[in-house]
Amino acid sequence: MHLGFVISDWEGIDRLENGANYKEKVKAAIAAGIDMVMAPYTFQEFINDLTEIVNEGHIPMARIDDAVRRILRVKFVAGLFEQPMTDRSLMDIVGHKTHRELAREAVRKSLVLLKNEKAGKPMLPLSKKAPKILVAGSHAHNLGYQCGGWTITWAGNGGNTTIGTTILEGVKASMSKKTHVVYEERPNERFFENNTGFSYAIVAVGETPYVESGGDNSDLTIPSGGIETLRTVCTNVRCLVLLVSGRPLVIEPYLIEMDALVAVWLPGSEGGRGIADVIFGGHEFRGRLSRSWFRRVDQLPMNIGDEHYDPLFPFGYGLQMNLKAGHSLSHEIRRPSSSSPPLPSLTFSFSSL
Repeated sequence: MHLGFVISDWEGIDRLENGANYKEKVKAAIAAGIDMVMAPYTFQEFINDLTEIVNEGHIPMARIDDAVRRILRVKFVAGLFEQPMTDRSLMDIVGHKTHRELAREAVRKSLVLLKNEKAGKPMLPLSKKAPKILVAGSHAHNLGYQCGGWTITWAGNGGNTTIGTTILEGVKASMSKKTHVVYEERPNERFFENNTGFSYAIVAVGETPYVESGGDNSDLTIPSGGIETLRTVCTNVRCLVLLVSGRPLVIEPYLIEMDALVAVWLPGSEGGRGIADVIFGGHEFRGRLSRSWFRRVDQLPMNIGDEHYDPLFPFGYGLQMNLKAGHSLSHEIRRPSSSSPPLPSLTFSFSSL
C-alpha cells in the first residue's frame, strides 16, 4: 500500500475521452484509484454525481473511506492540523542570497552558444570597455519574459513583476562606468540615423510567457516585432542576439544576419547577471543542446537517428568562445555524413533515495 494519495490533473476528469457523460467519467476515475479530484468549475456537479454513484452502489463506501484515509494521513504527517498556515519565519529564506547565486550559476551553465562569427570575425566575448553600446529587444528589460509561465501567476506575465536582474541591468552592471549604454526596445531606421557610433549591440528577443497548451502553435516563429528588431539592429551594427524561449524556434532565415547567437532559454530572475557573467568572458559557455534544433517546422518531429535527420544544430551542439574563427558554421552545422565523427551520446544512471 502506498502512503501518499493520487490526485487528478486540473479538469482531468472533464478531459477523459471515454464515458457517455460527466457522471460516467467520475465513476471511472474514482474506481481507477483517483483519491482527490481537481474540479475547479464543476465541483458541485462532481459532488452530486459522486454521491449518486455511491448511493446507487456503483462504488462502495469503502473506496471513499480509503481515499479519505490516504488524504488525511498525508495531512497528519505534514503537520497541517497542528500548523495549517505557512510558517512566516521562513519568509527570510525566499530570495536568499545563496539561492540567487545558485540560480545565477544555473544560468551560466545552461546558456548555449550557437554562433560566434560573421565573415570570419568572432564576436564573443564582448568588451566591457566599449565606448558606446546598444541594448535592444522586447526581452532586454522584462523579468516576466525571462521567467516564463508559472511565475507570479499561472500563465506568467510580462513586466518586472518580481525581484531579479533583467538582461539590461546585468549588462549595465558589467560595463565600464565610462561606457554609454543606450537602451531602445524597438529601434527603427530613423533611430540609427540619429544614433551612431555603437561598438556593438545586444538584442534580446523571444517568446512571451505561456503554460501547457497555451503555448501550442504551428509555426514556432519569433513573435511579431522580434524579427523586425533583430534584423534592423543587425543590419546597422554588429549584434549579439539572445534568444529567450523555452524551446527551439525558427531562426535559420535570420542566422546569416547575426554576428553571434545564444540560446538563453528562460533564465529566470537571475538571468541578467548569469548571462553577463558569460558573454563578457568571465565564464566559458558550457551548455549543449538537449534536443535537435530544426530548420523548418515541417521537419518536426525530429529525433537523432531519423532517416532524414538534417537539423540546423544537432543534438548535443554547443560552441565555446575559444573556437577558431569560422569553425562553428563551416563544420558544425552541416548534416553528419558517414565519415563524420559520431554524434554525442548521453548515459544516465539512477539510484533510489
